Amino acid sequence: MSKEFREFLRKVGSGTHTSKSLTRQESETATIMMLQGVATPAQIGAFMIAHRIKRPTSEELAGMLDAYKLLGAKVAPIASGKQVLVLGSPYDGRSKTAPVSPVTAIVLAAAGIPILMHGGDRMPTKEGLPFMEIWQALGLNWQDLSIEQVQQNLETQNLGFVYLPKHFPLAQSLVPYRDQIGKRPPFATLELMWSPYQGNQFIVSGFVHPPTESNIREAFAQHCLTEFATVKGWEGSVDLPRSRTVIIGLNHGDRFERLTLSARNYGFSSEDPAIANASEMAIKIISALKAEPSEYLNSVLWNCGFYLWLYGMHEEIPAAIAHAQEIISSGAALQKFENLLYSQ
Repeated sequence: MSKEFREFLRKVGSGTHTSKSLTRQESETATIMMLQGVATPAQIGAFMIAHRIKRPTSEELAGMLDAYKLLGAKVAPIASGKQVLVLGSPYDGRSKTAPVSPVTAIVLAAAGIPILMHGGDRMPTKEGLPFMEIWQALGLNWQDLSIEQVQQNLETQNLGFVYLPKHFPLAQSLVPYRDQIGKRPPFATLELMWSPYQGNQFIVSGFVHPPTESNIREAFAQHCLTEFATVKGWEGSVDLPRSRTVIIGLNHGDRFERLTLSARNYGFSSEDPAIANASEMAIKIISALKAEPSEYLNSVLWNCGFYLWLYGMHEEIPAAIAHAQEIISSGAALQKFENLLYSQ
């Protein structure tokens, strides 16, 4: 048993009226001790549930992020120096709405925007459909790539995927605790914030609850991360819904602004595509890349238009949506997908 970790556990787990938050340094140390297995399984499980009940502070999240940056996978900067768009969605996947992030990433890559994503396998307690199963159904077996090959894909094809079990096994070792404690621990929030990229980047973090967004923003500020966006998307992802107004936070330098966008104001209906299994999602994605009309394609265009605008390729969202339509209609997006298949 780690006596040092026991003190961290006593601090966060002593009850509603007497528990105390960890400092950034303490939080980093506690996270390192959990990742490296210095803390015992009993201590790790107790800490996770106590921390969830207490709720993590932005300072604690900043310390956890310090630990992930120290021990986690590291993707080297690409030679072009282009800003990489890092999409941070929940690792526990989707159970209600059809993911559009994979096809959005392909379209944006075809537009010349470097995209980095990260995630793992089905994860407790939600056990939703993860991106990796979709990539595999598409024939992209990225789970076997080295981190150097991920960087090469990002460099040459504008698209890379960091796979938790392969590239950050220390973090993967904590996944079983989610099932054992029956709750998503604060690490689930950390996964929305963490980026393995070491160069110029713009991080997009999905969220569900406003307090989570506030903590993300404040933790980023402590890390001097000034280029990021927060998106209240489908099931906490970075996918923009059409059935409701989407709430977005944009931060550039020392300026933060709030956006509320409605797909109906841009010519789309208010219908969100329903979830399907990985094989069916692969069929939907190929169909969208072939520009075959569907509600799923409409969600792809809505999302691609927004992210083309976010990246600065257009001053207005309607022009960005038209650009996304052209990328798909011209066959450039489908060609990008085929290039990804050939580059494995």
